[in-house]
Amino acid sequence: MNYRHAFHAGNFADAMKHVALVAVLARLREKDKPFAVIDTHAGRGIYDLGGADARRTSEAASGIGRLRDLSAPSGALGRYLELAHDPARYPGSPLIAAALLRPQDRLVAIEKHPEEFAALKSALSLFPNARAVMADGYERLQALLPPPERRGLVLIDPAFEDEDEFAAMGRAFAAAYRRFATGIYLLWFPLKRRAEMDALAGDVVSAGATKLLGIVLDVGRSRGAPPERLAAAGLLVVNPPFGFDAEMRAALDAVLPRLCQGPGAAAAVDWLAGEA
Repeated sequence: MNYRHAFHAGNFADAMKHVALVAVLARLREKDKPFAVIDTHAGRGIYDLGGADARRTSEAASGIGRLRDLSAPSGALGRYLELAHDPARYPGSPLIAAALLRPQDRLVAIEKHPEEFAALKSALSLFPNARAVMADGYERLQALLPPPERRGLVLIDPAFEDEDEFAAMGRAFAAAYRRFATGIYLLWFPLKRRAEMDALAGDVVSAGATKLLGIVLDVGRSRGAPPERLAAAGLLVVNPPFGFDAEMRAALDAVLPRLCQGPGAAAAVDWLAGEA
């Protein structure tokens, strides 16, 4: 599938991914030591929810739009909702990460499409320790690892424009993990067939990962929804911080009733290798 983010900004999949991003960064911030964040497919950084692309699908209305009035959300979920409070604009992963950096931390956000990169560079211009790079995310990632800080997060979040994207993601992770085995990795993907997630998890474990968490959010499919409409998404989390799994279970329990669109809606956080 082609997951052009402008059409999907603020949907249920973004909510899951960005709560997880906030949860990881919150735990990295618990120590004074600096950390690096590398976003391999950063996109434009900020999305106009009133623009033509967003209005074409209106997915934000059934995503972040259903969560803004949650009563007293706490932890990563609460912080995410603070960052995504504006009903007119939605922050992508690089903006969320940049907002959570301390002076000693830094972000490298990579985007290869010139128009998206120009918007990303502008969006990050207010953050002195965030840098936008125009390049292929998979190729540039290897040159950035290991980060000098020896602590950090790598977010791999491609648009799934190519049929072999799962395999490409697995190869990119394996190469990255050889250089930075102690890093935290978030691998996001649209979930059409469970076999694709299982194969990617197998590639990740084969690359040497010993702690692997799988997260799935399936909102179900409403009656009459077009078959191409995404109803489920997943994350593989390598080296998840202590307590991350419990926080994600609590967050998904809180949001699933709001995000549910049809029969079969469910959320799961499962250890696929090791356990914290």
